[in-house]
Amino acid sequence: MMLKGNSRGGAKDLALHLMKEENEHVEIYELRGFASQNLMGALNEVYAVSCGTRCRQFLYSLSVNPPEQARVTTDQFVDAIDRAEKRLRLSGHSRAIVFHEKEGRRHAHCVWSRIDTANMKAVNMYQDRPRLKAVSRELFLEHGWPMLDGLADGSKRDPKNFTHEQWQQAKRIGKDPRAIKTAFQDSWAISDSGAAFLHAMRERGYVVARGDKKGRIVGIDAHGEIYSVPKYADVRIRDVRERLGNVDALPSVSKAKEQIAGHILPVLERFRHELDSQAQEIGIDFEKRRTVLVQRQRAERQRLNEEQENQRIEASRTRQARFRTGLKGLWDRLNGEHRRISQRNQREAEEALAKDRTEKDQLAFRHLEERRHIEIFRLGIRRQHVKDRRKLERDTRFYKQMQLDPDAKPIKRTRTKPRSRGPSPEF
Repeated sequence: MMLKGNSRGGAKDLALHLMKEENEHVEIYELRGFASQNLMGALNEVYAVSCGTRCRQFLYSLSVNPPEQARVTTDQFVDAIDRAEKRLRLSGHSRAIVFHEKEGRRHAHCVWSRIDTANMKAVNMYQDRPRLKAVSRELFLEHGWPMLDGLADGSKRDPKNFTHEQWQQAKRIGKDPRAIKTAFQDSWAISDSGAAFLHAMRERGYVVARGDKKGRIVGIDAHGEIYSVPKYADVRIRDVRERLGNVDALPSVSKAKEQIAGHILPVLERFRHELDSQAQEIGIDFEKRRTVLVQRQRAERQRLNEEQENQRIEASRTRQARFRTGLKGLWDRLNGEHRRISQRNQREAEEALAKDRTEKDQLAFRHLEERRHIEIFRLGIRRQHVKDRRKLERDTRFYKQMQLDPDAKPIKRTRTKPRSRGPSPEF
């Protein structure tokens, strides 16, 4: 588990932060050493005590975050907090423990009072981060979790260096050269005049233009790539000139690229708005589903709490009924029966408390798993949206460059170097 802590003041702000509604589930697990039964009052008690000292950062706040897929019980959370408390030299100090659940993950917060009430001075938190790091390393090793790079070696980082390779023309634009040639030949075959040929080429996504070299006639696709009409149509240049007639009336390559960019940019903008609208609709639908799930989970937890409370009251009555009253009760005290009943009652109460805690943990694990499922779906949709937006932004930059400087070389589309076919460490 990753343990991160810091000294701070602001009891009210911290209490409000820990009780924020943005968390799907909030549970105040423990208030130790406080007269108040709520978090705000407890932290204000620490502030009141700190007024007798010069300490301004009278609280120490710790966050406990387990690995993403780990199933960590409440007792394991508390054990990690107890270890941190011992290393930080805060044993016996007042503390509050709060559990949060959000986006399918569960973590804990612990807040201690730094004030040593016996001596009325604050505990020195020097070197607290290395101490917490040592506890985190111990927990990872004990539970067999994969050690994070930051814990194993602080000098390691997660490198994101990628090597790019230049693609050839057909790979870069994602077209089969045979399909390109077929488009040119079909346009030539179905046309009987220059105007018909130009129209057929436009229908297939090509603009016919004058080449940079004298007498050359080319077709330009939507990506700004240039193809020789005679070569791809498999006809003679003289036949092309005869069918087109006045070749000088054709636009130049630069002008044709400007026209293409002018037509494509509004289409890309429309695609972008449609993509954003779709993502917004999906986000609204996801939020509705998440809200329904959270409400159902809260209702289940409330029912479990009520059931456990009713069972606790009934069990308490049953245990209390074992004690006899009057002279019989006095006799039980004399012969030791009262003590044996007390020990039995205490043992049963501890077992019932452990059973209730296990039931709560199992319910929390199930809820976390349910939340992770819809979170994975949301992240998948979001990744796809980000990917599509990046493609549109790249294409938009490409056509803006084509519109502003048609003679410039087109932006080369690159891809990341493929990984080996071995197992991916991400999985």
